[in-house]
This record gives sequence, structure tokens and C-alpha cells, in this order.
Amino acid sequence: MANERHRNIRQLFREGTPIDSAMNAAVRDAVLQHKQKGLPLVVWRDGKVAWIPPDDLDLDPAATSTPTLPQP
Repeated sequence: MANERHRNIRQLFREGTPIDSAMNAAVRDAVLQHKQKGLPLVVWRDGKVAWIPPDDLDLDPAATSTPTLPQP
């Protein structure tokens, strides 16, 4: 069982797509939560911390792709 699990993880890393999909979904969910709760989103931009106000977060809740964050 342990060997089978390790093979599956290796396969996921080799393919990359499932990991990319999971990361995109996590980012989308985080942005959506910040928007819904009225909280700014903190990001790293140009070597500095940047705060994006919740009103600047445009996100379609039905979208499955990673949202594009506004540029300063």
C-alpha cells in the first residue's frame, strides 16, 4: 500500500496538471473568501507586500480558473 501511494504521488508530480488544478482552486477559494468577508488580500508584488482592497477583487464564483489580480 505504501509503495502504491508513493507511485501515485510521483505520477502526480510528473504530470503536474492535478497539482496545478489544486493550486488554482485554492487561490480562487482564498480570493473568494476575502471578497465575501470584506477583507483585503495580501500579496507579494515587486518585492514588497501589497494589500488589495476587497472591492478591487473581481471574481466570478462559478469560474474555475485562477483569478487575475488587479495591477497597481
